[in-house]
Amino acid sequence: MRFSVKLSVTICAVLGLALSANAFAGGGLDKPEVTRTLRTARSTEPTFKIESGIDGDVFPAFANYASLQTPEQRKWGVVSVKVSNPTDTEQRYRIAVRVSGWSDQEVQVVTLQAGAARTFMFAPSFLPRLYKNREITAATAQIKITDIAGNPVYSSTVPVRMRAVEDMFWGRGFKYAQFIASWVTPHDARVEQVLSRAKELMPGRRLPGYEEWKDVAGQEQESRLQARAIYDALQKQKLSYVKSSLTFGANTNISERIRTPRESIIASSANCIDAAVLFASAFENLGMAPVIVLVPGHAYVGVKIADNSEKYLYIDVALTGRVPFEHAVGSAERGLARFQSAQITRIGISDARRAGIYPIPQLP
Repeated sequence: MRFSVKLSVTICAVLGLALSANAFAGGGLDKPEVTRTLRTARSTEPTFKIESGIDGDVFPAFANYASLQTPEQRKWGVVSVKVSNPTDTEQRYRIAVRVSGWSDQEVQVVTLQAGAARTFMFAPSFLPRLYKNREITAATAQIKITDIAGNPVYSSTVPVRMRAVEDMFWGRGFKYAQFIASWVTPHDARVEQVLSRAKELMPGRRLPGYEEWKDVAGQEQESRLQARAIYDALQKQKLSYVKSSLTFGANTNISERIRTPRESIIASSANCIDAAVLFASAFENLGMAPVIVLVPGHAYVGVKIADNSEKYLYIDVALTGRVPFEHAVGSAERGLARFQSAQITRIGISDARRAGIYPIPQLP
C-alpha cells in the first residue's frame, strides 16, 4: 500500500464524513450557498460559474456516492453551477448537466431571489462505462441553462478527466478514508465463491456469521474459526502480495489504485489495502462487522468478534500468501501496538454504509 503523506488522523476522525474540501466541485458547502448583495445599482444580467470534479478529476467512487443523493443532500458535486442574480426581480432557470458519453442528463429547476447567489450541485447518474473504465480518460461536461419558457440563457462545456474505477482519493491527512468502503463489495459473485470454499473448511460446513444464542466467548471462538477459514481458502487460491498502486492525474501523492476484491481473486494478487477490502467484503457478506485499519505505510483488516462486543480480531492480510493464520493475527497485534492512537485510522464499514457510502457497482 502506498501512503505518501503522513497519517495524523485520530481514531475514527474520518467517520464524520467531513466533505467540506474546496477541492471538490462546489466544495465547502454545508448547505446550498445563498448570499445577498446590497440593493444598489444592479447589473441586468445573471452570471454563472462552473466547477468540475476534484481539481477537474472525477473519481467513480465519489461520483457514485453523490449521484445516490438528492440535490438537497449534496455538499459537493461532479459539476457545480453557481448562479448569481444581480437583478431586481426573482429569476427561475432550468439547468441541465450531462457528461457526454458517460452519464444521463440531470435537470434542476431553480429559483433565485433578487440579489441572491446560490451554488447548485450536480451528480448525474453515470452509465456502466464509468465503472468499466480502467485508465484516466478525457471527457466533456455540458451545461445548458434556459428560462422557464425554454429560452436559452447560458451554455458551456468544461473538460473533465474520468479517473479509473480503481482510483481512490484519500485527501490530505486521509480526510476521505471512509470512502474505502466503496471497495468493500460483499455481493460480488467472486466473493461468494470464496465463502463457498471457506465453508468446506469449517466444522459442520457452516459460515453462520454472528449467532444471537451464543455468549460472547462462544461467538469469539466461532468468529475466529470463520476468519481462519476465509484466510485459508484464499491461501489455497494462491493469493499473494503484488503491489499495484500507481495511478495518474491530479493529486497522485494522495490517491492510489486499489484493486477490487474481484480483481484480487481473479489475479490471486493483492497488496495490503487490496487484501483488506477483500476480507472485509467476505465478513460483511456474513453479516459481521468489519473494519479497515490504516497505519503509516500499511493496512490491516479487523472484524468484531461478536455483535454485542467491542473487541476486534485483527489480521495482517498482506501475509496471506506467506504465513499461517495465527502468524498473521500476531503480526497485526504487534504492528498496531507500535503506533499511537493518533496514528491509527479505523474505518467501520457499517458506519460508512450509514453515511451513504455503498459498494462501487460491479459489472460483468
